[in-house]
Amino acid sequence: MRAITFQGIGDLRVRDVPEPRIVDPRDALVRVERTAICGSDLHVFHGRERGLDLGTVMGHEFVGTVVELGPAVACLRPGDRVASPFSTSCGRCYFCTRGLTSRCVQGSLFGWIEAGRGLGGAQAEFVRVPHADTTLFRLPPDVALDEAVLLTDVLPTGFHAVEQADPSPGDLVVILGAGPVGLCALIALLARGVREGLVLDPVPERRELARRLGGNAHALEGDGGAAAVRRASEGRGADAVIEAVGNAAALRLAIDCLRPGGTLSAIGVHDEDSFAFSPAEAYAKNLTFRSGRAPARIYMERLLPWLASHRAEFAALLSHRLPLEEGPQGYRIFDEKREGCTKVLLVP
Repeated sequence: MRAITFQGIGDLRVRDVPEPRIVDPRDALVRVERTAICGSDLHVFHGRERGLDLGTVMGHEFVGTVVELGPAVACLRPGDRVASPFSTSCGRCYFCTRGLTSRCVQGSLFGWIEAGRGLGGAQAEFVRVPHADTTLFRLPPDVALDEAVLLTDVLPTGFHAVEQADPSPGDLVVILGAGPVGLCALIALLARGVREGLVLDPVPERRELARRLGGNAHALEGDGGAAAVRRASEGRGADAVIEAVGNAAALRLAIDCLRPGGTLSAIGVHDEDSFAFSPAEAYAKNLTFRSGRAPARIYMERLLPWLASHRAEFAALLSHRLPLEEGPQGYRIFDEKREGCTKVLLVP
């Protein structure tokens, strides 16, 4: 089958690789019909996350059709249209039963194989899904596959960011980063009734999209972003900040934008060795800090009707749709934020 493979830092190539097969009675084999490029894929692309075996199939966002099942799978049938979260989950361990499916003790992240161990990715024609009954989510026939891809990662992650921030109606909430996750968080915030969703991003096209979705968007250059927060809060700072970028500069800006007693919800993927703020700063600010990988699977049923009711807003996030063979070029467009890029869908 054809797949986008990791051949080294900055080097992704579409190659012929062996098709995955059923190896465990609880596995499913899914024909991928839509997959997508995620911001966290860029950490591997740039070498910020290391250890991935050369030749690993990339990608962890996908929807498709079940084509084969292991004998122990009870809840699915061949022909079912399904969406998958970015990691598998058994549904039975301590963490799964408490809703933290992203930390399942038997779970694996799609698209990560290190030292020969792990799970192949979904930027391919087929993908193997362990723990199929508790990982895959069956899609109703009226859900468009393009938009269903958002259920697999960015929509649950953006929604989880808002849950972590836990704003009250009337609060001022700042979102750092108007990529797909930040924009999903904005939609969730406005549906929750906050006074204002103030979005800071350096890319003009992304700021314009944030405004179209109802946000108050500002550039990051100079003191523009921090000044906008001060003006909107009578100098106090924001009640909550959602950091959807994933680097030290964004974390530092988030702290600077928060009022004392505020909440920082850091949903961006961080790979730094230390925090961009000190324990003394956290203490002096009475900071509530919440972070970590979203348990995407537990949100999928809950967010499906929400996806349908906000269809126009979510469709606006899908800026590019390319064949799988053009995936490496899609990575470059997404990485360089060219052509007003927000989200790249790939069609095998």
